[in-house]
Amino acid sequence: MERVTTDEEGSGRQTPDRVLVTGATGTVGEPLVRALSDGEASVRVATRDPERARDAFGDGPEPVEFDLARPETWGEALADVDRLFLLYPPGSAVGDVREFADAADRVGVERVAFLSILGAEKLPFLPHRRIETHLAQTGTAHTFLRASWFTQNLSEIHRKEIVDRDEIFVPAGDGVLSFTDARDVAAVAAAVLTESGHADRAYDLTGPAALDFREVADVFSDVLDRPISYADPSRPAFALAMYRRGFSPAFVAFMIAEYSVVRLGFSGRTTDDVETVLGRPPRTVREFVEDYADEFRAAGDSRSRS
Repeated sequence: MERVTTDEEGSGRQTPDRVLVTGATGTVGEPLVRALSDGEASVRVATRDPERARDAFGDGPEPVEFDLARPETWGEALADVDRLFLLYPPGSAVGDVREFADAADRVGVERVAFLSILGAEKLPFLPHRRIETHLAQTGTAHTFLRASWFTQNLSEIHRKEIVDRDEIFVPAGDGVLSFTDARDVAAVAAAVLTESGHADRAYDLTGPAALDFREVADVFSDVLDRPISYADPSRPAFALAMYRRGFSPAFVAFMIAEYSVVRLGFSGRTTDDVETVLGRPPRTVREFVEDYADEFRAAGDSRSRS
C-alpha cells in the first residue's frame, strides 16, 4: 500500500499511503486510527479540535482542523490524501457530505470507506443511502460498511442506568439485535483501506448472534456478578428520561425510531462479513462486557478493577 512520489531531483521513491480519518475521535474512528497507525499508513486525523486529537493519539497521526460544515477547512484536510474514511455525522446536512466526497474525488482520493448502517440499501430516503448512491456515482473506488447496532452504545449512551440503577433502559420490547462491536468495524475499515479486493463492495457488519435485551441483561449479570435487569420503558418515558439527561431532541427522536425498528423485528439479521474480511469471528456481547467491565462497576463495588 505504497505510492510513488517524485522528489525535486526527479527520482521515484516509495512513500506510505496517506489515510484521512473523519470522525477520528468517535466510536469507530478512534480504534481505526490506532489500527492504521500500527501499520504502514500515514494517518491524518480530521477533527474540530487538533489539540484534543494530539492528546489522544500522541505524535504519530497528523491532526488537522476539519469541520464538515466549513468548506474552507477541506483543502488542508484532503491535501495529498490517497484513502478516506468517511461517515455521516448525526445532524449534518447530507449535501455537505456529498460535496465533501466530490472534493475528495477532484483532488484524486483513490478509495473511500463509508460507514453506513445495516439495511441502508432498502431505505432510499435514509441519509446514509443517499450518500451511498452519490458515492457510487463518483470516480472514487468505494466500500460501504453497513454496520449493525454498536455494542458500545451500552457503554457510551446507556452506561448511566446500568451503573446507577442496575438496568438496561431501552424501549426495544422483545426485539433482537445483531450487536456489533465497533472495534470489529474499525478493523474491517482498516483492512478495506489498506488491502486490495474491496473496491465497489458493500459489507453487512454484524455480531455473531442476535440477542434481545433480556439476554443481554443476563450476560451483564453474569459478568458483573450483580443482577442487571431490562427495563423496557414506554417510548414517552424513555424520551423524557433522555431529555432530562441532556440529549438533544433530534438525537432522542433518532433513538426512538431506531428502537421502534428493533421492536418490529427488523434488526436481528446476522452475516459472516466480519469473519470474511478479518479471518476471525466477530466479538460477542460477552466479550464486550468482559472487556469493558470496569466501566459498569457501581460506585463502591469492591470487585477487581484490574
